[in-house]
Amino acid sequence: MKHVGPSAARFSDKMREECGIFGIHAHSDSAAHTTLGLHALQHRGQEAAGIVTYDGDHYHSHRSLGLVGDHFSSAVVIDRLKGHAAIGHVRYSTSGETLFRNIQPLFAEFAFGGLAIAHNGNLTNAISVRRRLVERGCLFQSTSDTEVIIHLIAISSYATVVDRMIDALRQIDGAYSLIALSNEALIGVRDRFGVRPLVLGRLEGALILASETCALDIIGAEFVRDVEPGEVVVIDSEGLRSMRPFPPAASKFCIFEYVYFARPDSQVEGSNVYDVRKRIGAQLARETGVAADIVVPVPDSGVPAAIGYATESGLPFELGIVRNHYVGRTFIEPSDRIRHLGVKLKHNSNAGTLRGKRVVLVDDSIVRGTTSEKIVNMVRDVGAAEVHMRIASPPTIESCFYGVDTPTRDDLLAARFDVDRMAVHIGVDSLAFLSPDGMYRALGRAGRDPKTPQYCDACFTGDYPIPLTDHKGGDDARQLSLLSDED
Repeated sequence: MKHVGPSAARFSDKMREECGIFGIHAHSDSAAHTTLGLHALQHRGQEAAGIVTYDGDHYHSHRSLGLVGDHFSSAVVIDRLKGHAAIGHVRYSTSGETLFRNIQPLFAEFAFGGLAIAHNGNLTNAISVRRRLVERGCLFQSTSDTEVIIHLIAISSYATVVDRMIDALRQIDGAYSLIALSNEALIGVRDRFGVRPLVLGRLEGALILASETCALDIIGAEFVRDVEPGEVVVIDSEGLRSMRPFPPAASKFCIFEYVYFARPDSQVEGSNVYDVRKRIGAQLARETGVAADIVVPVPDSGVPAAIGYATESGLPFELGIVRNHYVGRTFIEPSDRIRHLGVKLKHNSNAGTLRGKRVVLVDDSIVRGTTSEKIVNMVRDVGAAEVHMRIASPPTIESCFYGVDTPTRDDLLAARFDVDRMAVHIGVDSLAFLSPDGMYRALGRAGRDPKTPQYCDACFTGDYPIPLTDHKGGDDARQLSLLSDED
């Protein structure tokens, strides 16, 4: 398949999580609760949303481009989504135009009944498997790698839905958490490395699956536990069954969930994200302290780490940059002449706080460096005496192929320059990153074991724990679910 059209991340200065998922079983208000759950997960995908419900006889679906609140808040929509069980999905479109046919959950009718699937992650052999399925005669309706799973389920010789799904997943590589809704059950699966998150909750006897605990909080549900790596949970009228049909593997949870992706009020793998980010900031201060007057976060993702940095260093924490929360997506910029003004739609310097000060700017990461450069200029323009940037993660030197949209390696600033040249490029007096060992220590580990790292940290180290079957280098190897409509 030919890749055409640049990824959205090529023009973004943040890595973007592809999606968030939510499912609930045995609740009369399943659609309303799923809508609220997707609201809480909106940070994981802002391009499209979808919900599929089942009422015991029929499936009902509503999918829309745009934010959850723009299309699912109407009582008319919720009333139309009848049923005692539902699954939902928010999606971040990552290549070319946003396609309606790629909006999840995807739904298919099988001989055994209907099946809807919502998926967070990426299958690293999806292109290879898809080619094999097409040669066999399978007809694809989307460019999403999730549809590969549907076709593998369709051709499986096993009898039950769960066994067919397990059979399908045994044929794929990748990082994924997925939720499926069949006539009989709500099914949740997490890949055997546990790269992408999935949690189990309970509300008034109903069981819930979601990407993060913040989706449980919004509906007043109880957090029960994380779905374990390699676990399949089946929720039906008899309760919950747990299976572990895949070969065991050491957990490789995505470390960037702690750095940026997860909401700070979520519990991730037993840790509160906000507390972890403060510990990361404190470790950053211990490793990279510099003489300064104030610590300023790059809002909003840099705030917890900046609090930790300020507390550890004894420097005042100040809101030297103010974010406009009412902008939404930046408007389409019509010319290079005004494109540089786009950052001011979202951020503005607080001149009275910054003027004459030696400033430590704390951000969660540097990807392309474009936003960092503009923010540094903004701080200098109001008279900051010095600007020192501190990054609450190691340098991002590699692309992610496990469900996170990142630029190609050539567009990553840290892959092109060493730290000193990066500092010159973005215009700071000094630049320093958290070390990989420091990241692990902030997570309660003794340090990073290079032989058996406890997390997936491939974007920082190039140590990919899952085979990149379809990766041959260059843009033609991008993730299947990131392909544009013209592929």
